[in-house]
Amino acid sequence: MKTLAFVVPWYGDNIPGGAEAALRGISDHLFEAGMDVEILTTTVEKFTADWNKDFYKPGEYKSKKGIPIRRFPIRKRNVAAFDAVNAKLINKSALTPQEEETFHKEMINSPKLYDYIKEHQEDYSFFVYIPYMFGTTYWGVSACPKKSVLIPCFHDESYAHMKSFRKLYSEVAGMLFNAQPEEDLTEKLYDIHHMKTEVMGLGVDTNLTYDAARFREKFNIKDPFILYAGRKDAGKNIYTLLNYFKRFKQGDEHIGNGNQEGITAQQRAALKLVLIGGGDIEIPSEIKDSVIDLGFVDIQDKYDAYGAAELLCQPSKNESFSFVIMESWLCNRPVLVHEHCDVTRNFVSCSDGGLYFNSYFDFAGTVEYILTHKEEADQMGKNGHDYVMDHFAWDVIVDKYKRFFSELEADLQKNG
Repeated sequence: MKTLAFVVPWYGDNIPGGAEAALRGISDHLFEAGMDVEILTTTVEKFTADWNKDFYKPGEYKSKKGIPIRRFPIRKRNVAAFDAVNAKLINKSALTPQEEETFHKEMINSPKLYDYIKEHQEDYSFFVYIPYMFGTTYWGVSACPKKSVLIPCFHDESYAHMKSFRKLYSEVAGMLFNAQPEEDLTEKLYDIHHMKTEVMGLGVDTNLTYDAARFREKFNIKDPFILYAGRKDAGKNIYTLLNYFKRFKQGDEHIGNGNQEGITAQQRAALKLVLIGGGDIEIPSEIKDSVIDLGFVDIQDKYDAYGAAELLCQPSKNESFSFVIMESWLCNRPVLVHEHCDVTRNFVSCSDGGLYFNSYFDFAGTVEYILTHKEEADQMGKNGHDYVMDHFAWDVIVDKYKRFFSELEADLQKNG
């Protein structure tokens, strides 16, 4: 097999989270497993940097792991024109064909990168693109669709419904999905029946260790707590979690209905919500004494926090995977997710590693169940642990990638 090229809009050894970290994990582990891997990218530093600025010099580099990196200069873009059409997409308005063309043209782009792909396509077995919406993916695929494989990270959002994406991405050689609901969505929007596809998932470091007592001692948290881990902003639905936690502390589900509580008043009063991760949020005054915002913590502290928590709550409705869920399971703790997130609900249903909620009363009932059914909660945590080990341990993922590309290459050679 020839070299496998991963094509991304930016690349760095220390870019945290998201598709960038997913790509780095995949390429690093395939490289360590003996596959010939390269990174093709631009000179832009990262997502939050100026897409009109060359942070790196064009040329050849190597990652910390020794993977060859080729960086290509970016083309200056019309930011105002892009922002105008992007605003329509954010507002869920359809674009005209001309506006879609503007979107692709004024996205982050590198014509020299696309020229390189065209001129050197015979030097590579496949070009693997992640994620789907950036110019490097759209124009890179256009340069050589027959050798293109997408790790799209699709969400049900206006971008995924663009006609130009739907036309071009139906011509690639293959697609790899992070979860089954992503493939289900793709089948509705794209013609993928003729191509090779697989629900691959993402690799997870399963060698982590944790110490619940160490976390409680270090941060002086003695009471039971729900854990939230991740970026603290509205896009992650954290205000729903705060509001529901406030109501739970107030016992809203029991006010005026005469029902017996399964949880004691003392247990309810003692329960805390611990937040870790970046971002600033306004905590309601009624629960300021019960919400502990630790901000960024060391990675070992994060693992210890999972182990100490009664449960992890991941309230986001828009995830293509969820490393925090996998990490919580590896620390043998159950998770609570939002019913309207197809991906996380699917993980919970397949693993029997937690519960999900839609309304406040769902939230209150599931939290109360976990707090008052210790054995069942521990079993859910163990179920989740086994699910991660069976599906997302790196040796499992690497074997699946090797098989996928070997079979795809054989199909390509057979069909010319």
